[in-house]
Amino acid sequence: MSGWIETYRGMVTAWHCDHQGHMNTVQYYGMFDQAGWHMIQRSGVRRERLEAEHTGFVDVRMELDFIGEMMVNDPVLIESGIAKIGNTSMTFVSRMMNVASGEIVSRARCTTVCFDLANRVKKPIPDDIRAGLEALLVEED
Repeated sequence: MSGWIETYRGMVTAWHCDHQGHMNTVQYYGMFDQAGWHMIQRSGVRRERLEAEHTGFVDVRMELDFIGEMMVNDPVLIESGIAKIGNTSMTFVSRMMNVASGEIVSRARCTTVCFDLANRVKKPIPDDIRAGLEALLVEED
C-alpha cells in the first residue's frame, strides 16, 4: 500500500460560505468530487482514453462525515486513497484537513462504478486501470 495522496488543495473563499459564515455542505461535495477525479487520473486513466472507449466512472454512493468547521480563508487539503476494488466498482476514501490547524474537518467515502457510456450499463474495470488503482490502496483511518 502506497499511502494517501494529495488530491485537492485550495482556500475557502466567501462564495463557499453560507449565511452562517462557514463553508456550506454543497462545497464539501464539490471539493471531494474534484478529489475523486484526481484519484482516477493518478491511477493512470486519461479522459481521452475514456472517451475513445465510451467508458466513464459514475458515483453511486457518497457518505460524508462533518467533523469540524471551515471558515473564509481557511486553507484546505484533501488526501485520498482507494479502500476497496471490486469487479466493476471501487471505493475511495478522502479526508479533508484545515492546513492551518492540522485538524481533519471532514471524511468522505465514495463508491464509483466503471460504466459503459454507450450501453448505459456497468462494466468490469479494465486490468491496467485496476493495476493503477491497486497502487493507491490505503487502510482507512
